[in-house]
Amino acid sequence: MELRTGVSKQDIREQIWDYMESRNLADFPRPVHHRIPNFKGASRAAEHLPRLQAFKMARTVKVNPDAPQTNARFLVLDSKKTLLVPTPRLRTGLFNKITPPPGATKDVLRKCATSQGVRNYSTPVGLDSRVLVDLVVVGSVAVSEKGWRIGKGEGYADLEYAMMVSMGAVSPETPVVTIVHDCQVIDIPEALLEDHDLTVDYILTPTRVVATGCERPKPTGILWSKISGEVMGKIPVLQSLRHREKQAGKDVTLRDEPRRLLGASSQQPARLTAVRGPRDPPLPEPCPAQGEDGPTGTVCVGNLPRDARVSELKRALRELGVVPQRLTWQGPRGRALLHYQAPASAQQAVSHLQGLRLGAATVTVSLARRRRASDLPGGRVQEPQPDCRPAVADL
Repeated sequence: MELRTGVSKQDIREQIWDYMESRNLADFPRPVHHRIPNFKGASRAAEHLPRLQAFKMARTVKVNPDAPQTNARFLVLDSKKTLLVPTPRLRTGLFNKITPPPGATKDVLRKCATSQGVRNYSTPVGLDSRVLVDLVVVGSVAVSEKGWRIGKGEGYADLEYAMMVSMGAVSPETPVVTIVHDCQVIDIPEALLEDHDLTVDYILTPTRVVATGCERPKPTGILWSKISGEVMGKIPVLQSLRHREKQAGKDVTLRDEPRRLLGASSQQPARLTAVRGPRDPPLPEPCPAQGEDGPTGTVCVGNLPRDARVSELKRALRELGVVPQRLTWQGPRGRALLHYQAPASAQQAVSHLQGLRLGAATVTVSLARRRRASDLPGGRVQEPQPDCRPAVADL
């Protein structure tokens, strides 16, 4: 596909996403906007992987957790190699090692390669593990035959690689592979590339293998000046790496913190509230605070986009392995209620649904709670009223 002139990275992403949707090249989860896009033929593209000499020689392979790489993860396990998968948004560490049960059949290995399998059969890999990664497989929104890559815009693949460099898990010679649809292989202006951008050595598509011969250096570590305090607060393992590098005498100065709201006290953090436009659906009623009656088995999924369909949410719940006993769809109010048999199941669902995107929106997730009986007329216990309102608005 040809790009419009004067494009930015985001322009390229939008063109790729629009093209894949309009030509029906995309696969679940859809729409592919704001994702590493899954596509029809992704499994076939991954089948090139075992034929690469770099794969044959590798003992430990790191593969990203997105849907287009599901078959790549299976092929690593089926080849009896060690599979490492980054934790979603790096919330609980850098990556996990997937360990199938003894005597696992191919069917079991395929389950281990799914997002649910990654959760059920994984163990964390600590910073002191001295792991060595022989091959890296990443997702892309766009990539050029020169090896220049554009991700979905959140920077996690670049950061994961930089963190592996800091850990000593990869070297400049460690090959990097990406698996994409043919339409995602385009010319990318070199002016768009930055120092922290990861490049790739091999591109696998359903129809071909491209050895890029890329000579542009890969990131040599974490560029702390590119990282904000907000990001640091979300990624505990990044904090640990920063402490290590500070102890080693490296410059770990972060970029400026997010700007303070006008009128905020210098002694107290500003309290942010969500701002609604005139066409936004009304926010749901806030959830009462937890009382003596404790948590319920109901989860509220909020911030659903206007065009979201209940079938999309159901498919995502099945994919994540957190299917409720009952689902109450309240699309016009921008939310859905998931009813589980036990509070523990609901809490697990809240954990697994963090960061879920439907369409262009990241949903909010909260556990519903009951009010204390003393708070209600006649000592009644109120039914759960989930709070789907985000606590902080993104500025």
